[in-house]
Amino acid sequence: MTVTAQMVKELRDSTGAGMMDAKKALVETNGDMDAAVDWLRTKGLAKAAKKADRLAAEGLVGVMVSGHRGVAVEVNSETDFVGKNADFQTLVRNITKTAVRCADVEELKAADMNGVPVATAIAETVAVIGENMTLRRMASVEGDHVASYVHNAATDGMGRIGVLVAVKGTDNGIAKQIAMHVAATNPLALSEADLDPAIVERELAVQTQKALEENAASAKPKPDAVIQNNIIPGRMKKFLAESTLMGQVFVMDAEGKMTVADAARQAGVEVIGFVRMAVGEGIEKATEDFAAEVAKMAQG
Repeated sequence: MTVTAQMVKELRDSTGAGMMDAKKALVETNGDMDAAVDWLRTKGLAKAAKKADRLAAEGLVGVMVSGHRGVAVEVNSETDFVGKNADFQTLVRNITKTAVRCADVEELKAADMNGVPVATAIAETVAVIGENMTLRRMASVEGDHVASYVHNAATDGMGRIGVLVAVKGTDNGIAKQIAMHVAATNPLALSEADLDPAIVERELAVQTQKALEENAASAKPKPDAVIQNNIIPGRMKKFLAESTLMGQVFVMDAEGKMTVADAARQAGVEVIGFVRMAVGEGIEKATEDFAAEVAKMAQG
């Protein structure tokens, strides 16, 4: 597979690796971006990179809580300018309100909103604003109490990142604090039991290869038993703690010692679910090199 300059740039942007290292990683992995990230990490040339950090799109995420249920929806647009448009914000607000009584995004698209299906309302707004829009996804959580938080808010209840946190028990404000924590740390799952086994397996492969290569290059290599029974398990324990909401150090703890699980326990609640939805995560935005862009503009 031909490794292009754009592929090298994307890998550099997502990992912070040097240009030649990024190119070599792509050559070694036949252009597989995820494998190239892992290759760089085994060499100690890159930090862990989540795919969402490399991707982008525009639009807004809307969040709303009604009773014991909270919903989040993502509505995409072509440009970030539209996110500031009053008509677009009204559309997102109305869709979010409608989502409270829907089970999933397909039901939401067909649901009645001010006399017309949501899908029709979107099409009508497209005609007014002149830019394509899509209702991409919806998520919800339920609990004794649900807290919401919007980061980089464009207006009340919508912005670039929307978070919902559901707790069991009587909330005293901790749920909102945990929602702010989720916005900042972007955990992969609630707990170790909820983590995708494929993610854990991939991380184990990376940490195993990295530990073996570091040990082989060391002036004083450690016994294989130490690597297998201490070093690798220790690194995986750290990964699991940093990747799960319950295992993360609570950002609101000034001393930096209390985990989110500890904070919830002290507050007398149990966190039973969360949603973190960021505009554009998982959508690859088409890019062109500068010369192609200029040529396209010259053609009118």
